[in-house]
Amino acid sequence: MPAKKLPFAVCAFLLSAALSAQQPGTAAAAAYVNALNETQQSKSVFPFDEMNRYDWSYLPASMVPRTGIAVKDLDSNQKKLCYALLKQFLSAEGNQKAWNIMNMEYVLIGLQPTNPNRIPENYFVTVYGHPHPDSAWGWKFTGHHMSLNFTVVKDQLAVAPFFFGIYPAQVPEGPKKGLRTIQAEEDLGFALVNSLNESQKAKALFQLKAFSDIVTTNSAEVAPLKNVGIPAGELTSEQKNKLNQLINTYLSAMPPLTAKARMKKIQAENPDAIRFGWAGALVSGQPHYYRIQGQNFLIEFDNTQNNANHIHTVWRDFYDDFGLDLLREHYHSATDHH
Repeated sequence: MPAKKLPFAVCAFLLSAALSAQQPGTAAAAAYVNALNETQQSKSVFPFDEMNRYDWSYLPASMVPRTGIAVKDLDSNQKKLCYALLKQFLSAEGNQKAWNIMNMEYVLIGLQPTNPNRIPENYFVTVYGHPHPDSAWGWKFTGHHMSLNFTVVKDQLAVAPFFFGIYPAQVPEGPKKGLRTIQAEEDLGFALVNSLNESQKAKALFQLKAFSDIVTTNSAEVAPLKNVGIPAGELTSEQKNKLNQLINTYLSAMPPLTAKARMKKIQAENPDAIRFGWAGALVSGQPHYYRIQGQNFLIEFDNTQNNANHIHTVWRDFYDDFGLDLLREHYHSATDHH
């Protein structure tokens, strides 16, 4: 006697339970996608090999159009699932930072009421592939001052390009006066550069004028930048600790297991060869920029616009942006297996 087919609702429940047991982020993505109607899915769910996966920007979405669907166009349940998904792919610190950046649009409306680009919840979600524990898939969350690109290959996660920015960097007035969303990245940078002696500073400061933005901007692919700055091998133990703190500040926004794996990868290369380079002023309130570059990664920090009260930061992986390294390993293993 043939087995009875389970009702659709029961199948969906069992699938959801299986996904939850294996990868909470995958389960959250599946729940979000399933909550979208057919029209919404056609706008925001693409094949994994869709080339717009590599397009990203940190300008307002009203200035640079995005693929996907905007949070403002989701219903209340879909928004809840969207933010639950984001929470799974960020640490508690990263999630709070993301909320602060999104909520800054409300502050900007108050400061710039006639600016047409100040649109709250104008952050776009796009999914690539089918969220499943055994497949490669990805998604991105992007809008003004935020571009987070996630690639999942089985139980491994790649998080890059990973961009956070904020304006105003320090809120000048109103209920949120004094709020600094990207604080440790700036303060620790100043602490490190100002701990250097004169001969160390001569190496670390590679130009007197800060760049007007991060050098790599929104490039789809980056290669190592010019080898400037002071190598970590020429720092004192205390200065090395400050540099590690600074790197960990960027990693701390990522999921803990991902951050731990990324730091392990950094430590596996030659840590003394990591370079810290500075351009611009050595005090807050004046334009300044720094970069930290290793064999496999690049961090850029820039605060020059709007009287040095406008920050851009980015984490790039030379070989694993958009999960390319994970995918190479995945496809190589699959070929070997067959």
